[in-house]
Amino acid sequence: MPSKRKDKKKGKSKGKDTIEKLKQQLKETKEKAQEEKEKLEQKYTRQINELEGQFHQKAKEIGMIHTELKTVRQFQKRKIQVERELDDHRLEQEAEKKIVMLAERAHHEAIVQLNDAGRNVFKENVYLQKALAYHLKEADTLQKNSQKLQESHTLLLHQKEINDLLVKEKIMQLIQQKSQIQTLQKKVLSLETALSHMTKEFESEVLKLQQRAMIENRASQVEIDKLQHLLRMKDREMNHVKKLAKNILDERTEVERFFLDALHQVKQQILVSRKHYKQIAQAAFNLKMRAACAGRTEYPKIRTFDGREHSTNSVNQDLLEAEKWTHIEGNVDIGDLTWEQKEKVLRLLFAKMNGCASKKYNQSSRPPVPDYVVSDSGETKEFGDESKLQDQTFITQQVPISDSSDKVVLPTIPKGSQESDTVTF
Repeated sequence: MPSKRKDKKKGKSKGKDTIEKLKQQLKETKEKAQEEKEKLEQKYTRQINELEGQFHQKAKEIGMIHTELKTVRQFQKRKIQVERELDDHRLEQEAEKKIVMLAERAHHEAIVQLNDAGRNVFKENVYLQKALAYHLKEADTLQKNSQKLQESHTLLLHQKEINDLLVKEKIMQLIQQKSQIQTLQKKVLSLETALSHMTKEFESEVLKLQQRAMIENRASQVEIDKLQHLLRMKDREMNHVKKLAKNILDERTEVERFFLDALHQVKQQILVSRKHYKQIAQAAFNLKMRAACAGRTEYPKIRTFDGREHSTNSVNQDLLEAEKWTHIEGNVDIGDLTWEQKEKVLRLLFAKMNGCASKKYNQSSRPPVPDYVVSDSGETKEFGDESKLQDQTFITQQVPISDSSDKVVLPTIPKGSQESDTVTF
């Protein structure tokens, strides 16, 4: 049953995924086709506009060519007139030459028979010579202008031939571009028809997949209802189990409080016994020093009572002996143990109760004590810090205390270890 439900769920999700994929593909193809259509339209409109611009440009060039032809025709007419004027000028030059010859002849005759009237004629001849020189200059300038006009006429003829060839070439290009535009428009129409056909096919496939998904959804809905009913039954069972677990935890917390109270009491006894031992040891050391000062005995070894690290003869070394487990045989009564050893036994029992494997005790794995426990310095710990330490002690409070075996093995401790720490004088 679970495998069938999973298969149905997978089939339902796959159907939805395929529908969404097909819809996305249809949307993408439509967008791509629309983009291609827009690009083709823009491309062809751009080409048509460019062709129209080229056509207008060529029309302007043809108009300019016509105007230039008009100017050439006018030039030809002007040329004919100039040629006629040049012929007249040539006749005038010949007449002027005859006049010059006659003038020279008259000049010689006048020199021979010179009188007042001859002098006047001589002056007129001089004036006519100047006029003749002026007319000759003008004839030269007109001849130069006629040569320039002939050269420009030949250039215009060459330009006319070139422009005719360019016009023919541009007309051929326009014809080719029009044929290309027609072929591209036909391609656009064929693409549009193919796109419409593809969209219809996609829509039909999407409808089929939607119908199939609806059928699978209905079948899976029935399975979901069954699973929800089973889930509600499981929730009821879990709530019942949670209530039982809460009752067990409540009972367990009472035992934990008992152990914490016992650890607190042992800790207090350790503090009292250590303080008392230090007082006795210091008093005995003072008595020895007084006796040595009086000359009754030798001076004792120097001993420290303030817990310095590098001291070779500190009272704390005697206190550490109480924590050792050497020279202790089996079947020892707990009343024969020191308070430090009792604390270790309680902590090992606490770890055993929490279901953790026992291991050698170290300072980092000490379980915390309640908020009213006094530390080694005599200060009372705050409740907030103690609650954090309790989180590292019990299974209910998530404390890992591990050991190498499940059994609690008590090492041997010599009896009278505390008595050996006291000094007798």
